[in-house]
Amino acid sequence: MRQYFQKVLLIVLLICGTNLTIFAQKNIEIQISDSLTVIANSYTWVGRVDLSSFAINEKYHKITVKAGDKFSTIPFRPENVKRIYDAIEKILPSKYKGFALSCQVDNKNIEDLIPNFYRNGNYDVQRQFQIPSLSVPLVTNKSLPYQVNKGLQNRHIALWQSHGWHYDQKLARWEWQRARVFQTVEDLYTQSYVLPFLVPMLENAGANVLLPRERDTQLNEVIVDNDSKDRTSRYREYNDRKSWKLGDSKGFANLKKFYTQGENPFTLGTYRVIPVVDDADESSRAEWMPNIPETGRYAVYVSYKTLENSSSKALYTVYHKGGKTEFAVNQTMDGGTWLYLGHFYFDKGRNNQDKVVLTNLDSEDGKVVTADAVKFGGGMGNIARAPNVEGITSNLKSSDSLETTKDLIIPPGTFYEPEISNYPRYTEGARYWLQWAGMPDSIYSKSEGKNDYTDDFQSRGFWVNYLIGGSSVDPNKEGLHVPVDLALAFHSDAGTTLNDSIIGTLGIFTIKNSEKNDVFRNGVSRYASRDLTDIIQTQIVNDIRSVYAPEWTRRGLWNKSYSESRVPEVPTMLLELLSHQNFADMRYGLDPGFQFTVGRAVYKGMLKYLSSANKFDYVVQPLPVDQFSCRFVGNNKVELHWVAVNDTLEPSALADKYVLYTRVDDGGFDNGVIINSNRTTVNVQTGKIYSFKVTAVNKGGESFPSEILSACRSQNQHGEVLVVNGFNRLSAPASFALDSTYAGFLNDEDAGVPYLSNICFIGKQYEFKRNKPWVDDDAPGFGASHGNYETQVIAGNSFDYPYLHGKAINAAGYSFVSCSEKSVMLGDIDLNQYKIVDLILGKQKQTIVGNGQKASKFKTFPLALQQIIEKYCQNGGNLMVTGSFIASDLCNADNIKQGDRLFIENVLKLKFRTSQASVSGNVKIVSSPVKYFRKMNFNYFNQPNEISYSIESPDAIEPIGEGGYTICRYSENNLSAGVTYSGDYKICAFGFPFETIQSEKDRSKMMESILSFFSASNEKNN
Repeated sequence: MRQYFQKVLLIVLLICGTNLTIFAQKNIEIQISDSLTVIANSYTWVGRVDLSSFAINEKYHKITVKAGDKFSTIPFRPENVKRIYDAIEKILPSKYKGFALSCQVDNKNIEDLIPNFYRNGNYDVQRQFQIPSLSVPLVTNKSLPYQVNKGLQNRHIALWQSHGWHYDQKLARWEWQRARVFQTVEDLYTQSYVLPFLVPMLENAGANVLLPRERDTQLNEVIVDNDSKDRTSRYREYNDRKSWKLGDSKGFANLKKFYTQGENPFTLGTYRVIPVVDDADESSRAEWMPNIPETGRYAVYVSYKTLENSSSKALYTVYHKGGKTEFAVNQTMDGGTWLYLGHFYFDKGRNNQDKVVLTNLDSEDGKVVTADAVKFGGGMGNIARAPNVEGITSNLKSSDSLETTKDLIIPPGTFYEPEISNYPRYTEGARYWLQWAGMPDSIYSKSEGKNDYTDDFQSRGFWVNYLIGGSSVDPNKEGLHVPVDLALAFHSDAGTTLNDSIIGTLGIFTIKNSEKNDVFRNGVSRYASRDLTDIIQTQIVNDIRSVYAPEWTRRGLWNKSYSESRVPEVPTMLLELLSHQNFADMRYGLDPGFQFTVGRAVYKGMLKYLSSANKFDYVVQPLPVDQFSCRFVGNNKVELHWVAVNDTLEPSALADKYVLYTRVDDGGFDNGVIINSNRTTVNVQTGKIYSFKVTAVNKGGESFPSEILSACRSQNQHGEVLVVNGFNRLSAPASFALDSTYAGFLNDEDAGVPYLSNICFIGKQYEFKRNKPWVDDDAPGFGASHGNYETQVIAGNSFDYPYLHGKAINAAGYSFVSCSEKSVMLGDIDLNQYKIVDLILGKQKQTIVGNGQKASKFKTFPLALQQIIEKYCQNGGNLMVTGSFIASDLCNADNIKQGDRLFIENVLKLKFRTSQASVSGNVKIVSSPVKYFRKMNFNYFNQPNEISYSIESPDAIEPIGEGGYTICRYSENNLSAGVTYSGDYKICAFGFPFETIQSEKDRSKMMESILSFFSASNEKNN
């Protein structure tokens, strides 16, 4: 019996010991989970991090901690990996000291998920998607005055901007793929980042950028082709030693007004071919001379046939208003489609100065050059759609399985006439551009015409694979032979918050492709896509937090199976930048400065990823120059001066040299010349208006341009005017948030200022109730907006207003020079050297971005400028100042400063009466003692349009004191619109911008009156 009790006691002790061990281990797991939760959420909000397993192998002295999926969504770096291991080791009992510890997610050690770019060594060569840099890329601009050797030169990037206008076969209508909210729609919204900012930045760094959507917002389109029967445009050949001949296979012909399912314009015609010669005197050429319907800016696309012996250096020359620009095109790739060369300005009509020329000059023996159509402009959609009579598949998300698709059968006898979109081609989805661009229908219509929605999102990834087919990236597949380095899908997300918090930035990649392989076809690990996604997301979040919003949310790194990230056989990121449905996000997201910062962050992220993948040192292109000025230093010589801007976020982004671009009268800008310092002189001809812009360059590329300054030495001049550009504002529309009840954008108060133009504005917001629920995309609830502007390009700040003012000044017989406001405030330009000063203030006003975490910008009259103007007036100067907020910005602000108000009243001699003084846009000159202003009526731009930024909220201003008079009034209410003052100095001020006067003739008349008033002898009652 005693032995029995001893055995029972032993069993009980063993059970208790086992339970204590299990309890102790469970306690360890909880502590580790707690620590990982704290660490993970300090980088990305993921919630609770649980462990999927915790294993101690005492035999081999190993401990393996496997965290749940949430932990895999954070960015891993050497510092936080060390922090994670240190935290786990502190939790482990001392008896496990010296055990090999492994922390894993997705069956990978967390240290293996550190992108190569952030490592100090021990690089993972298996995920270095390294492509040998081509000596001859797809397109080379031979007219560039600089070279890039530490940027993205010879790299090829596939990029697209989310969705687009598409045909819903179930509803038998064209529609957007997302809802109209907050004055935009995702189908257009992401274009406002990609087209004006990201693509130029990548191209300025030397990259060839390929898009599956139309990139030109020009509504006109002209096709010139060897098969064309259009007698207004002209295709011609000029033969020398070698002659152009008909090609052996099919080429492009635009024989139809519209194209239906499966029709390919690149198989309806012919192309031309010619052997190359190495002597320029014996070269032949082909010319494409368009009949341009309207003077303007047009993209130029060329097409050709790729043959086995195609030249890699086919020489194209584009003749345009700014001169001529030469390109070398590698015809061994990308044949049978539209190839973008650039944007250029052309005059209306057909003339010998506006054309494209291709020669057969090349030093490679045995090669040929081919020629097919050339396209000018973006145009309108020409793909006609109707419900498929064989059935319609239901719409699926990009992450859904196609196996769930079911056909909806069209009733027998039902017929729909195919219809085009009647929208600009740039608004349409990729599926339609790809058909127009000659892609096989197996690329753009996987559903075989049954569902345009699924075809659109699927086509983008398959297009990438068709691009790389036959190249070093994927040599065994059919395609266009373009060695694409990476791809990026630029999207915005859905989702809302009730407390005005930021939803933020999400990065998506896919490790396993459609065949469940985790390597690309070239054998490189698909974890390269995680590296790319991590680097770009990190750059975006860090830059936004530094420049705009310290509270910006970093969402996860998702390994999810989305078509756009799953299908491409190159490293690919699907970016969800922010929520277009969330008001807090969009208060930042509609701001052009924010869009520039994001575009630059994406470019920098790509650059850093490619530098690590291909092992090269990189340099980031500089920021635009500042403090630009132009002044006469002789009768026919001007001096230009500017200052480089250092990038506090990127130490390598320093300017080495500069490029000066010149425009004469209403021509286009030339190709630029290198300037080695930040000061230069230029000779000018009398009577011609010269305009200048400057960029900064370094080994990484070229900056965005400066503002444009102009100068003219007038014939028989009556005097000289200094034009000061104080209008540098870019901003989102005015917005408000009334606790949890109402919020939105107030365009009638201030529609904001786009950079150059706005291609994503669809109409004003009309639903401001926060609790208004989303029903469907036609009734999206809070944020719902009109769509009456969604096919229009809306003019923004062109930064070219000294030219418009200068034309009127020159017409009045005065010379002029111009400068930036900053060059005046920092002492580069002395107002007292000029008898007349014209201060442009446009829509300048104090502006807060987003929720106001940073100080306001763009004040009309900063203190330094007030002091300089006051001194100038005391010295008897003549000041013209115009702008829609010239008084209200200082006198109607939330916190009015006494000094600001006194400056307006005591120096400018005007009184603020009211803002939003007119909606009609009509002004009349009225009777006054100031005899120089002849009676006239004129209009300024008061509605969004493509010509000029518009004024929705002009100021009403009144004169103060003796010598002050109202000279013009708003016609609808007789509020004072413009005033003059004549005393010891003279003032002429308007509550609307001079440059927004619609008629050039009216601007000239008004400027002549102003200059006559200034030039007359000072009399207090003149």
